[in-house]
Amino acid sequence: MPTALIVGASRGIGHEMVRQYRLEGWRVIATARKQEDCDELAQLGAEAHQLDVTVADSIAALAWRLDDEQLDVAWLVAGVYGPTHGSFPTGPEFDTVMHTNVLSSMRLIPVVAPLLADTRGRLAVLSSRMGSIGERSAANGTLYRASKAALNSVLKDASITYGAQGVTCVAFHPGWVQTDMGGAEAGLTPEHSVRDLRATLARVDASANGSFLNHDGAPIAW
Repeated sequence: MPTALIVGASRGIGHEMVRQYRLEGWRVIATARKQEDCDELAQLGAEAHQLDVTVADSIAALAWRLDDEQLDVAWLVAGVYGPTHGSFPTGPEFDTVMHTNVLSSMRLIPVVAPLLADTRGRLAVLSSRMGSIGERSAANGTLYRASKAALNSVLKDASITYGAQGVTCVAFHPGWVQTDMGGAEAGLTPEHSVRDLRATLARVDASANGSFLNHDGAPIAW
């Protein structure tokens, strides 16, 4: 039975990933910040662990729980948008977004990626086209954009380090999705986005290591 790890599965895209992988018979390990969300994930059949991605001790505890696991797929989904105002971010706003969207992956990837090596598995981070510098045509959401550009850099470094160990590392744009972050007017349902994301990750091979892809597999400029 293949095993998937979903970090950030309490709602939206991460939650839908748990649902879809379980429907296909995968063993799923999932994380959420609140215990009540872990309880709900357990009802879906996932092995749920409480994790606050902004707390180093919480990540260390997850590393201990995952010791000796062999994963086929890992998705780092947890993220926040941050302030929507156009003014300079406050220090706390900056810290919240960067710690959640960037620092957490810098800490989690060294824990998770080695668990994919024996299976020659796939590690995916949920980025955003808003993090692309080459395709940028607007300046809204500056802090969010900066965090996703930084996340892409972290993923690219991981592709060098862990690609050499047989792990394929990919950054994904999920599309504009009808989640709490994307809003009700977004063009994609979580079901559609996750179906595409899963299918694209399943078909990529080592030649895609270090790529930045749309949910449907189309390449996105860094």
